[in-house]
Amino acid sequence: YSSFEFMNYKNTPYFKVGRAADLSGRDRVIYRMLEIMPGLLSWSTLLLVIFLSIFAPIAAAYFIIAFDIYWLLKTIYLSIHLRHNWKRLKHNMQTDWQALVSNLKHEHIVHLIILPFYNESIEVVESCLKALVETAYDKKKFAIVLAGEERAGIDARELSKEMKAKYGDKFGYFLTTTHPKDVKGELAGKGSNSTYAIEEARKLVLDKNNIPYEHVIVSVFDVDTVVYTQYFLCVTWHFLTTPEPFKVSFQPVPFYNNNIWQAPALSRVVAGSSTFWQMMQQERPEKLATFSSHSVAFKSLYEVGYWQKNVVSEDSRIFWNLFLARNGDYSVLPISYPVSMDANLAPTFFGTVVQVYKQLRRWTYGVENLPYILFGFIKNPKIPFWTKFKTTLVQIEGFWSLATNPIMIFLLGWLPVILGGYRFNETVLSYNLPILTRNIMIVAMLGLIMSSIIFMAFLPVRPKNKGRFASFSMVLQWVLVPFTIVVFGAIPALDAQTRLMFGKYMGFWVTPKHRK
Repeated sequence: YSSFEFMNYKNTPYFKVGRAADLSGRDRVIYRMLEIMPGLLSWSTLLLVIFLSIFAPIAAAYFIIAFDIYWLLKTIYLSIHLRHNWKRLKHNMQTDWQALVSNLKHEHIVHLIILPFYNESIEVVESCLKALVETAYDKKKFAIVLAGEERAGIDARELSKEMKAKYGDKFGYFLTTTHPKDVKGELAGKGSNSTYAIEEARKLVLDKNNIPYEHVIVSVFDVDTVVYTQYFLCVTWHFLTTPEPFKVSFQPVPFYNNNIWQAPALSRVVAGSSTFWQMMQQERPEKLATFSSHSVAFKSLYEVGYWQKNVVSEDSRIFWNLFLARNGDYSVLPISYPVSMDANLAPTFFGTVVQVYKQLRRWTYGVENLPYILFGFIKNPKIPFWTKFKTTLVQIEGFWSLATNPIMIFLLGWLPVILGGYRFNETVLSYNLPILTRNIMIVAMLGLIMSSIIFMAFLPVRPKNKGRFASFSMVLQWVLVPFTIVVFGAIPALDAQTRLMFGKYMGFWVTPKHRK
């Protein structure tokens, strides 16, 4: 890419816009319209189904049947991708990455690992550091940054000191940082903390030790992340064998195994569904953006000023920053290798339900990226038209289907029968609609058998205090999917899109980490 063009676009006032209010004049109006669009599209779809069910029930019935068939075909399509990635994951977990890396010149690679935390317990933070110590890699090539928040108070600072005293000598470099609170222009959250931490690391570790930026791979992890043994070997191999490593981000598959045997069934199903979705996306890299814990070249991050400090979804936004800055010539490289995190768990079941909903609402608030992407397409003429066209369709369909499809499948399929009136209910179509819809959904739900098999295959060993019924419940839990996909999928997505539509912007909600 042209360095001049890249830097020129980076320095535009809209490159790191967070919301419409960050702009002025015509640009502000355009961006605001783009913020309204996702919610308007989703609500219009749902209201249209209701409207047709009342005033044109026959048309509504045919639409629902066509949509059910579409859903069935899509389920089969995604199930095929899930199975393929399952095989790829198993292969990669059994691969000797040490042997592969040893065939390459790799001694110059340094792994800069950013661990932003807020008020997590010492147990959570220490499990992350222990896993890093146990990885199959030269720890002298690790630069750990334990990134605390000033707003977390003295307890967080004391935790940082304790962890540095205990683990500081086990790595090549160990740095603790404290991100200042209430900085103007920043949204309190992971993005602002990570950006502060990595800039401190650049000055105090990389520059001080004359480490070339091109030799550094950054992994930014939620602090509950427990890496599998060969993660850094796998990332290093992909970095060294990729033709253009500064044009890709490296995405693992998130498992939620840290406390999976402690979490209730509802939380497990939501966590497992998130894993399956990421597995399916790994087989469709053209639809993949960075999510949660991932790795990327330091050089690429440095050139765009690191993560945005004024958005909630910083993990995916950094991908779109790089995508727009490089005129569409940037992608995610799926490595089909796992990292493990915590499933949602609170001291009480009701607390867990609330946490699951809030976490899914924060994840689906990634819809804030859609106006950013489309506005960037308007402003950057150097991105090829077909790249803009395909990306726009993929992103709009993704956010629209997330918020509407489960509701149309599981809640609105009977509406023509209920609202269609006496004349419609005398037709053969009225009689057959519920039967046909039910049968299509039964066939589609058979994919849950594969889900349960894959889920069980990657579970950690059952704890001794858990009986065989606990294993059986891990299979039985998937009957909850029709409920979870609506209540913890579509509804949080609609919630997030509606907030964006009305300008009621969300802040960053930190998921509490609890372990029994």
